[in-house]
Amino acid sequence: MEFLSELGYIGMFVSAFLAATILPVSSEIVLAALLTQEFSPSILVLVATTGNVLGAVVNYGLGLWASLHVLRRLLGMSEQAYEKAEQRFRKYGMASLLLAWMPVIGDPLTVLAGALRVNFLWFLLLVTIGKGLRYIVLAQITLGLV
Repeated sequence: MEFLSELGYIGMFVSAFLAATILPVSSEIVLAALLTQEFSPSILVLVATTGNVLGAVVNYGLGLWASLHVLRRLLGMSEQAYEKAEQRFRKYGMASLLLAWMPVIGDPLTVLAGALRVNFLWFLLLVTIGKGLRYIVLAQITLGLV
């Protein structure tokens, strides 16, 4: 991850994008490293949010176009686990997309949203709000503002 922080805003975008996919990448470390340098916190949050949301859009597309078998295998879920996740999503509705930033559940949630054909504009709005607020809070904590 250290090399990504050396790339500045581009490194922030790449790490945030990859962190939103099913790859095990952490954008928080890059954000914290760049916030301790002379980068604009506002621009870093905007770049991180944009990259992270675009990664979630890739997950949505994967859910939209991949078969159920491929999705379950990709997410490492049994048929029963997938059905439970689908039931939870239907129970809590689209508002659950505000939690797409959370580790472990966030990536499968965005894939599931695509598989369930959630309205894309609502998906984009809710995921952007959740992920944006997360980066704002992380930046404030890193800068000692909270």
